Amino acid sequence: MKNARPVAFYAPLKSPNHPLPSGDRTMARLTMKALDRAGYSPCLTSEVRTLDKAGDRQRQERLRAESLEEADRLIARYTALPGDSRPCLWFTYHVYYKAPDWIGPHVAEALGIPYVIAEGSRASRRAQGPWALGHEGAQAALDRADVIFSMTPVDREALETARPSHQALVDLPPFLDLEEWPLSGSRPSRAPEPRLLTVAMMREGDKLASYRILAAALGRLLHLPWSLDIVGDGEARDEIARLFSSMQNRVRLHGQVECKADLAALYRAADLFVWPAVNEAYGMVLLEAQALGCAVVAGAYGGVASVVRNGETGLLTSPGDIAAFAGSMSGLLQDRERLGTFGANASRFVEQERDLGHAALRLRNALQGLTG
Repeated sequence: MKNARPVAFYAPLKSPNHPLPSGDRTMARLTMKALDRAGYSPCLTSEVRTLDKAGDRQRQERLRAESLEEADRLIARYTALPGDSRPCLWFTYHVYYKAPDWIGPHVAEALGIPYVIAEGSRASRRAQGPWALGHEGAQAALDRADVIFSMTPVDREALETARPSHQALVDLPPFLDLEEWPLSGSRPSRAPEPRLLTVAMMREGDKLASYRILAAALGRLLHLPWSLDIVGDGEARDEIARLFSSMQNRVRLHGQVECKADLAALYRAADLFVWPAVNEAYGMVLLEAQALGCAVVAGAYGGVASVVRNGETGLLTSPGDIAAFAGSMSGLLQDRERLGTFGANASRFVEQERDLGHAALRLRNALQGLTG
C-alpha cells in the first residue's frame, strides 16, 4: 500500500522467521499480514528471543541485558532516520512471563510512539519463584501498553482485572488468511469408514500428553470403524508411535507436512479433526481444519472455546477427560449426517468471522486513533 506508515514488529517468544513450525509462529506471521492489510508497513525489528522454559534466573538476567542492549541499538538507528521513516508504532506479539518484552517499551518511550501488544497474558502466581524476573518484565510491558489485543476471553479476564486507566483492551480473535489455503476444491466422496485427523508437533510435555489422551480414547472405540491420519514430527515421535502401535492397521503417520496444498487435502478428506489440546492457548490447527470443512472434537482447555463453537462446529470435552473425549468421538462417528452439518457450519464460521479481512478491520479501527 502506498504511503503505508512503518510499524516496528517484534515477537519475543518466537520470531515469524523461526525455522520450526508452530501455532505461535503462524499467528505472528498472520498478525504482520493483518497489519499490512490494515494500512501499515510492519517490519520485523529484532530477532532477540526471550523465551526461558526452565525458570533459570541467570538466563533471564542475560536475556534482559541482551534486550536492553538491543533497545539502545534500535533507538540509535531509528533516531538517525528522517521522521517519516521512523516507526509510528511499536507492535509486540505475545508477551507473558516466560517470554517478556524488555525491548519495545524502551524504544517506544525514547521515540515517543505508542506501544501495543497482541496476545498478552498476566499470571500473578508467577510474581514469586523461578520466573519472577520474567514476570516482572512481562508485567511492566503489559502495564506500559496503550492497547492490548486480547485473543481469548480467558486472557481478557486477567487483563481487565489489572488494566491501567490509560489502556484500551480490544478483542482480536484468532484468524486465518484464507487466501493461503486452496478452498475451492470439493470434499472427496465419503470413505466407507470415517476418517479422523490430527495435526500437532510431537514434543514432550503438553503435546505428548494430548497424544496419550487421544490414544487412550481411541482404544475404547475399536469396536467402531474409523481410521486416523497423524501429521507431525519431533523428538517424541517414537514414543507416540508406540502409543498407537496396537492400532497400526488403522493409523497412518505422515510426518511433518509443510506444503499447504498437501495439508489442505488431508483436512478436506477428513470427517473429524480430533485433538485433546492439553494447555493449548487456542489451537491454530483447529481453525485450519474448520476452514476446510472439517468438524472438531477437542478438549476445552484455555481459549479453545474461542475457536470451536461447541455443538455447532464441533464438540468440546472436559479437559483431560478420556471417557468424555471417547464418548464425543463415538457419538459423531455413528452420526455422519451430524458430522457433515458441523463441517459445513465450521467452514462458514471461519469464512464469515475469522478471516484476515476481519482481523485487519479490528486492527485499523483500534490503531487509527493512536497513529492518526
